[in-house]
Amino acid sequence: MDERREPEDLTTRARIRDAAMLQFAKLGEKGATIRGIAKAAGVSPALVQHHFTNKAALREACDAYAIDAIRRVKEEALSGGMANPNFLTIAMQTALPVQQYMARALVEDSDAARTLFDDSVEFSEDILARGSTGMRKPATDDLHAYAAVITAMNFGIVVLNEHLSRTLGTDILTPEGYPRLAMALMDVHTDNLITPELEEQTREVLRKMRDATEEGGDA
Repeated sequence: MDERREPEDLTTRARIRDAAMLQFAKLGEKGATIRGIAKAAGVSPALVQHHFTNKAALREACDAYAIDAIRRVKEEALSGGMANPNFLTIAMQTALPVQQYMARALVEDSDAARTLFDDSVEFSEDILARGSTGMRKPATDDLHAYAAVITAMNFGIVVLNEHLSRTLGTDILTPEGYPRLAMALMDVHTDNLITPELEEQTREVLRKMRDATEEGGDA
C-alpha cells in the first residue's frame, strides 16, 4: 500500500467524507447532522451540500468508501503486501477509521448496512474461491455459508469492539490495541481445538439434521 495519499483524498470532498464517517461512527445516522459534519470538516454547511446534496447522499459516499477501503487492504494483503514490514502500519491507518464507522453502521437496521454486509460476503466468497498466495482454499462444500460466517465473525468483533476493548484493557480499534487482537485472531484461525473423532461425530449429527429438514421440506 502506497504511503502517499491518493489525490482524491487531498480534496475538500474527501475531507468532508472523512469527517462524516467519524460523525456517523459517534452519533449514528440519525444523530449526525450536516451542520455538525461541516464543523468537524472545517467547512460551511453549504459546501457540504454542494458536494453531497444531503445527508443520505453523504452516507452513501461513506458506505462506498468503506467497502472500497476494506477491499483494497484485503487485496493487497493477500497479494503479498504482508511481506512489507510497513504494510500493517499503513493498512491500519486506512482500515481502523473505516472499522469505527462500520461498527456503528452495522448495528443500524438500514439498506446501507445490509448492502455493506452482503457485499462483504460476496467479496470474501470470491477471494476464498480463487485463492491467494500464502492462503489455503477452505475444505467446505458450502462456500457461501463459509464466507457468510467468516464475515459475520469479523464484523461481530468490530460491533463488539467496546466490550473487547474493556476486557483486554486497550482500544482494539487503535494502532496500540489492534496487534493484540490480531494475534489472538491468528491463534483462533490456525488452532484446531476439535479432535478428528469429535469433528466427524458432530458433522454426522449435523448432516442428519440437514437431511431431515430437506426431506421434510420436500414432503
